[in-house]
Amino acid sequence: MHWADAIGPSGEEAAVSATADQGSGQGGNLSLLRNHNGSLVLDLVRRAGEDGISRPEIADYTGLTPQAVSKITARLREAGLLAEAGRHPSTGGKPRTALRLEPSAAYAVGVQLDRDEMTAVLLDLSGSRVATRAVSADLGAGPDVVTDRVAEQVRALLEQSLGKGSGGWPAGARVARLPDAGEGPRTPQEPRGPVNPVDEGGEDAARVLGVGVAMPGPLDHRAGVPLRVTGYPEWDGYRLRDELASRLGLPVALDKDTNAAALGILLQGESGSFAYVHLGTGIGAGLVLEGAVYRGVRTGAGEFGHQVVQLDGPSCACGKRGCLEALCLAAIARGDIADAASVLAVGVTNLAELLDIDQVLLGGRAVAAAEAEFVRGVRAALRSRTHLMVAPAGGSAYRIAEGAAQLVLAPVFGRTETPAGLRLR
Repeated sequence: MHWADAIGPSGEEAAVSATADQGSGQGGNLSLLRNHNGSLVLDLVRRAGEDGISRPEIADYTGLTPQAVSKITARLREAGLLAEAGRHPSTGGKPRTALRLEPSAAYAVGVQLDRDEMTAVLLDLSGSRVATRAVSADLGAGPDVVTDRVAEQVRALLEQSLGKGSGGWPAGARVARLPDAGEGPRTPQEPRGPVNPVDEGGEDAARVLGVGVAMPGPLDHRAGVPLRVTGYPEWDGYRLRDELASRLGLPVALDKDTNAAALGILLQGESGSFAYVHLGTGIGAGLVLEGAVYRGVRTGAGEFGHQVVQLDGPSCACGKRGCLEALCLAAIARGDIADAASVLAVGVTNLAELLDIDQVLLGGRAVAAAEAEFVRGVRAALRSRTHLMVAPAGGSAYRIAEGAAQLVLAPVFGRTETPAGLRLR
């Protein structure tokens, strides 16, 4: 069965919303919102984990009729997305059969492309990391050279994880298209309108949804092109998404590294409004406002490191003087973490007062090397000025690469905005 048929509406589900209230996030009228209930059910099962969730519990949570839930879950099981997870006690009658996600039903690749290294991860459908590759890289080598390097590492990752087929791709691998790709750029032969996370293939086929790439900004995530990446002007306007999709024959999405990290944190259960502040080879921020990643009109939101905090300060690679990034990285270079944290706190304060966010999560390799000092220093500087909570981002060392994979994976569960920035091969 195609995934479109498994997740999409049919019959009475499309016409009846039962007692659902769309405003509360419950299942709605699918004639108005295609695939909503299928994705909602799939996400509920995902969040239930290994213990699973029963059909009556799904109906109670979503407001869908038991009949609609039975039809949706039957299609999801037929597509190989769900499996039984034992039985749950019942308040009356026989025990209820629980359903869980089938992690091996699909995979997504995430790539963090930094200025001096590249990390690629493979996530299964549950979002668990099943393989990792990390190699040195140099953005200064030029866009075509780096893109070839990324394609090479993605192929190696898939061969390492899923097995090599006769054509150099994993045996049995299939390309699965993403849902609701909206009106983003398409090749001439591609149909307009929504596409679905489906590709023909046998039951045992490993489904590769696509590749998400996260790199330093600025960039245009909808067009799939980097702009004037600080220190690397040769990347300006390079069609990275399209070039990589052409090399791999897979769908590709491109976003800023900080946005990818923020998306990953959001999907792990963080809520409200927060900023992920990344301090590594550069400085940037990923913004989540009222539960959604905020990119701005041109993916320019969160260019945190290039706010001027000292008018007569040192020159920055971006062309300005006194940028927060230049001052903070200079302090780190001379080993003055206290001064670096103090400078970072100025930018964090500006961000908090401008956006009225709830918390700031600090991450990146520079923070990881002195996490306690950075968190303590930023907290101390902010204590008398805001009520903002500051904490380490924590989590995996591959947070950005994992978030990049979620650019591709999360839309299957209806957990992110329409991925109009994704390009099919």
